[in-house]
Amino acid sequence: MLSVNYNNIVNNFAVAGVNKNSTKVQAPQVSASHVSSPAFCGATGNDIAVRTRLATKEEKAKYNHLTKHLDKDGRKMLDGLLKKGLLLKNDSNDKSTALDNLYNMVATPRAAGMDADLLLKHTVRTISDPFVITQHFGDIPEEYQTEVLNKVTNNSKDMIERGVAKSELDNMYSGCCVAASEEFNLASTNPAEFTRFAEGLTSPNKAVKKNIQLDSLSDKALDAIWLLNAFEIPYEAKDFKTATLKIAPDENAYIREQIQEKHQDELERSPIDVLMQSAFMNVGSQQTYNSLNDKHAGKFSNDDTGLIDFEKTFLESIVEDKNITSVTYQKVNDKQQVVGYEADYDTVKNQLLETLNSGKNIIIGYTMTDENNYIKGGHEITIIGAKTDNNGELSFICNDTDDDNPTPIEYPASYLIPKIHHAGIPTDIAEKDLTQTDNWVYGVRDFNNNRASK
Repeated sequence: MLSVNYNNIVNNFAVAGVNKNSTKVQAPQVSASHVSSPAFCGATGNDIAVRTRLATKEEKAKYNHLTKHLDKDGRKMLDGLLKKGLLLKNDSNDKSTALDNLYNMVATPRAAGMDADLLLKHTVRTISDPFVITQHFGDIPEEYQTEVLNKVTNNSKDMIERGVAKSELDNMYSGCCVAASEEFNLASTNPAEFTRFAEGLTSPNKAVKKNIQLDSLSDKALDAIWLLNAFEIPYEAKDFKTATLKIAPDENAYIREQIQEKHQDELERSPIDVLMQSAFMNVGSQQTYNSLNDKHAGKFSNDDTGLIDFEKTFLESIVEDKNITSVTYQKVNDKQQVVGYEADYDTVKNQLLETLNSGKNIIIGYTMTDENNYIKGGHEITIIGAKTDNNGELSFICNDTDDDNPTPIEYPASYLIPKIHHAGIPTDIAEKDLTQTDNWVYGVRDFNNNRASK
């Protein structure tokens, strides 16, 4: 699990990596149960026509080409994607299909040193079963350690500094729960867009372009432009309605990617996980992320790991091109103690259910507290569904990218809702029950107050 830090000015929920002096916090499992088979994959809330058959010579040629680059299991997954209607759905940002993007992964050059067939295998597996996505970093093999230590320490010759850096690398807890949750969300709800990202990030360009509506960030175009500038994301705005962004990992991500291509162990991130999560962390941390040590120098947080909810909301809004509001449910004092709630139980429940019924997943940040309600840890997971048992008890079906189990997990609503600190809710739903200020306003206020105090 991951540590939680709150800023003294604004209660910003920081999903940050556990530092070297911390104890890894484990989430209680007594109230949760894993579901035996994955579900809720590829569900979208739009009305894109579902096609389950190859209709043109070009589609058939692309499909046949892919089968030649996949093993038996991969071909079975590809067939499953076709039969589920996921392979030919063209709801990506540029209207390409998963078939188009998978084909490009093996029919066009990849970035230097990459194994196209291996990348295809991992991408097909991920959109077939997004529950395999994990945030767990791999270890640094001996042959890479000198290169990695040189980069992390800026070629320092100080043996103490290098020793500390090596110890941190050997004992890392991933702070990528927001990025991994967003990766899962993209793979499970929009495989066409997921494969478009995978193709772009593994291409020689090492980036993907994305067109967004500025009102996905703020109702005011100038505020949206301010946000793009504040987050230092490369963009081009031709008018006051849309912008084209360049989304890319940090360059060090490609060292991690190469390591995972050759040395991925069980329960570790795939090469695709590495690039997706690094790109998303880079978006949220104002282009300052370092994939080697999982740290960043973002200006909106004093913590150098993880993302605060302001950064998380920006990332969600960019990747999904939707107006997302980070609704804060818990009241937390300066001592990191939960002292109350902004909304009652039924209001939270209804917001979550309405969002799910609209076809959207919900990335939430939840806290773990001691007997006196002091926060000891926290984590980001994704709510993907809900069910009611024969006794009328409501449970939420969730995905956790840090639980070493590639299956959904169920939490009783009575257990989970009181633990939710914040949730990414579509703005039109959030505005019905709570008076919300745009999340970016708090972030700016926090940033300006911190700068003024220095």
